[in-house]
Amino acid sequence: MKFQAAKETANIIQFIRRYYQKYQLGGAILGISGGKDSAVVAALMVEALGADHVIGVTLPCHSNDEDKIDAKLIADHYHFPLVNVDLTGTYDSFSTEITKLGDFSTDEKRNSDINVKPRLRMMTLYYLAALYSAVEKKGYLVVGTSNKCELYVGYFTKGGDSVHDIAPIADLTVEEVIQIGEYLHVPAKVLYKTPNDGLSNQTDEQKLGVSYRDIARYMEDPKSVDLVTRGKIERLHQLAAHKFAIPTYYKTDKGAE
Repeated sequence: MKFQAAKETANIIQFIRRYYQKYQLGGAILGISGGKDSAVVAALMVEALGADHVIGVTLPCHSNDEDKIDAKLIADHYHFPLVNVDLTGTYDSFSTEITKLGDFSTDEKRNSDINVKPRLRMMTLYYLAALYSAVEKKGYLVVGTSNKCELYVGYFTKGGDSVHDIAPIADLTVEEVIQIGEYLHVPAKVLYKTPNDGLSNQTDEQKLGVSYRDIARYMEDPKSVDLVTRGKIERLHQLAAHKFAIPTYYKTDKGAE
C-alpha cells in the first residue's frame, strides 16, 4: 500500500495530542541536530502542541557549525524557541578525568568517545525537561527522533538517543520521514541533507555499510535485497539485540524465603 503522508501526519498529530491530554502534559523538549529527523519531529510537535509549547535545544560538542545554523533555520521556520547548551567543556573535562585512568590509545577510546556525546546530550535534555516542568507547573517530555530504519539495525546509542518519553517517527522509514517532511514543508536544505551523526566524520550509511533504502526494503521483504546486503542487515540487527531488552534474573520459586 502506498504511503499516505497527509493521513499519517494527521494520525501522528492526533497520537501526540491524545497522549498529552491523557496525562495533562504541558510541552516538549527536543534536541535539534540540524538533520531531517529532528526537523520533522519538531514540525509534528509544533502542529500538535503549538510553537509556544515546544523548546528546541542545540547541544554542540566539538560539532560542525553548519549543524547549529541548520537547527536555527528549523526553529525560525516553525517559530519555536531554540536554546543552546554547549557541552564541549563538559566533554573535555570528562575526557581529562578518563586520561587519569590509563594511557589509552585513540583506537581504544574511539567508540567510548563517540557514544559519550549522545549520553551527555540526553542527560541535558532531561535536565531541561525537569526544569521547564517546574517553571511551567506542567510536565515537559523529552521527544525521541529515531526512525524505524535506525532502530532496526541498532543505529543509536544505548542510554543516549535511545532514551525518550514519546517517539513520533519510530515506525516510519527514512523515506516516509522525508515524505512527511515534504508535506510539512521542512526546508529542503535540512530535509535532503546527507544524514550523519555529527560525531564520527562519517555519513550514517558509511558507518552502517548499508543504505537506508535497503534496510527499508529488507524490513518489507528480506528477499528483495541481495544476499550480501541481507547478511549485513541481519548481522547489524542481531548485534543490536542487547539494546532492546535488559536481561533480568527472576526467582523460579516466588514463594521461597
